[in-house]
Amino acid sequence: MTAHLQPQDTALVIIDMQNDFCHEDGASAKRGLADIAAFQACVPKIDGLIAHARAAGVPVVFVYMTLDDTTKSEAWTNKHGTEMSIVVKGSWGADYYKLYPQPGDAVVEKHRYSGFIGTNLDLVLRSMGCKSIVLTGVLTNVCVESTARDGFMLDYNVTLVSDACAGSSPEAHAGTLANIASVFGNVLDAEQVGAVWRAAAAPIEASA
Repeated sequence: MTAHLQPQDTALVIIDMQNDFCHEDGASAKRGLADIAAFQACVPKIDGLIAHARAAGVPVVFVYMTLDDTTKSEAWTNKHGTEMSIVVKGSWGADYYKLYPQPGDAVVEKHRYSGFIGTNLDLVLRSMGCKSIVLTGVLTNVCVESTARDGFMLDYNVTLVSDACAGSSPEAHAGTLANIASVFGNVLDAEQVGAVWRAAAAPIEASA
């Protein structure tokens, strides 16, 4: 299961770690849409993976969501209503939550659940020679799962990090993990992924 984690052809993807989803003053918390504490608990896990990725030469990709009047469709408003205001482009709610891109990281803006729909994520990954993606972030059962499904259908090897993502409920989170493991990719925890990248980074650090 760790064969698809090799630094030379793998990217770490962080999905929607933004104030409106993760901050206690964000839109999700105010509307009681999810367990914000579970989202916040992902931060140290993702942060650790970012450190291991950078040490091993694994590209880091931040995917974030924004919405405005030009990207809200009829289908979107029919489902969520006209009063649903979340990750508004340029707002505090759309800003990153505690984890920020660094020089050299790729950044992809999306307007739908999947990181691949209407974005250049596929182009970015293929330009970097990536055949495998390691997915983290929120929500497990919405944006993370949507990205995992589309990534698999675009022929990427998908790994979902079980304790570096969180869903709208524990049941929804567990359901996605089972679904991904069964059909769309692999499910590992942060320690398992980090161990592979630490081993890959050791010779690099020794020669520095």
